[in-house]
Amino acid sequence: MTDTIQENSDSPVWARQDAFPPAPGGWGWIDSKRKSHACDSLESLAAAIRDDRDASVTLVWAPAHSRMMLPEELAGMGDALRTARARWSRDDLDDATHRLRRFGMMLLGLSAYVFYGGFVLAGKLAAQSGTTVELSQRLKFATRAVLDSTPCGLALLMFVIFAFIPWYQARKRRQELAGWTEGGMAELVPTLRFETWLDWQKAPLTKVFLGLIGLVAVAQILSGLKAAGWSSLIHNWDGTATAGLVKEHYFHGEWWRLFTAPFLHGNVVHFLMNAAALAYLGKRVEVFARWPHLPLVFLFAACVGGEASARFVAAPSVGASGGLMGWLGFLLVFETLHARLVPRQARRRLAAGVLLTALIGLVGYRYIDNLAHAGGLLAGMLYAAIVFPASSSPVRPRSTITDRVAGVAALAVLIAAALFAGWRVAAL
Repeated sequence: MTDTIQENSDSPVWARQDAFPPAPGGWGWIDSKRKSHACDSLESLAAAIRDDRDASVTLVWAPAHSRMMLPEELAGMGDALRTARARWSRDDLDDATHRLRRFGMMLLGLSAYVFYGGFVLAGKLAAQSGTTVELSQRLKFATRAVLDSTPCGLALLMFVIFAFIPWYQARKRRQELAGWTEGGMAELVPTLRFETWLDWQKAPLTKVFLGLIGLVAVAQILSGLKAAGWSSLIHNWDGTATAGLVKEHYFHGEWWRLFTAPFLHGNVVHFLMNAAALAYLGKRVEVFARWPHLPLVFLFAACVGGEASARFVAAPSVGASGGLMGWLGFLLVFETLHARLVPRQARRRLAAGVLLTALIGLVGYRYIDNLAHAGGLLAGMLYAAIVFPASSSPVRPRSTITDRVAGVAALAVLIAAALFAGWRVAAL
């Protein structure tokens, strides 16, 4: 009965009064590990929020409320929240600034080393050939050496991903906090409530996907250890030749590579980034569009992205990015067509994710398969536009029998592909 009432409500599920668990009575709060902490008064609860240094206070409860709620929704918490958020934003910006400097110095040092090497090499080549080379020509040669350097390119990519983007986001949050008022706090509540509610939801099929890419990653690591030793744990994961999208083999009849390549990754950073994106995007698709569309969108987008890569990129490719970009494109269109399901600010974050991916792809164009990303993104958008009509209802769409049958079939294909990829890699 509760589920029926909830689904027929005129508010999205995350905004309803029963979105969070019942309050146990008295005062207290829930931490990020979902452990309960009782308090003896409003003042002690405010102190817990004010002293929270790692954003561990996720939900609170009070005697006058039957359900748990966000700290931002409880009257009298404004000063404590402002104090805590000011400390969080300051610490985040300090950490991000230090990281920006460290990565920046590493990038500059490596670039200077390669530049100097290119400058010296230009002089040696000129001396060996008995010609005279001008200073401007040596500078151009050295500059080209930096631009063509694989280590410099990877260092720049790491600088953007792990230093510049976190610093920019921390700086933006710090600036937003400067003008934070009670009204501004109220504007944050829908997005915070949505994200907190989503974090509490179970997404078993998303965990299956994580398990599949993790299984193949283990096979790659073990295979790499046999072939190259411990250095393979960090880079050059093996398996591309046996199960990756090697274009020549694909066009000569090994069609199955289109399905196995998404479960392989090039190194630990590649795997961890895709795993993080999979956990968030997968849960969001599974919770709001229902589970059958999780494997359906991934399979369709991965195939379209892989085909785009095969047609226009000569180098071999691996990774789940095509399918993940399909989920991202799907959510962009699906949540636009069902605008009442998700708060506007949360939808804007998806669009920001597309822009950040484009920036990373632009910086790392020599190492990132942008055609697979673009193909997967467009495939996911097309899927959502065709399968889901626009709706003004706040109720999540239900899956049909056809959806479930197709979803099971797509999931079976993906499981078979992952197991086959793992077997191929392990058999090296």
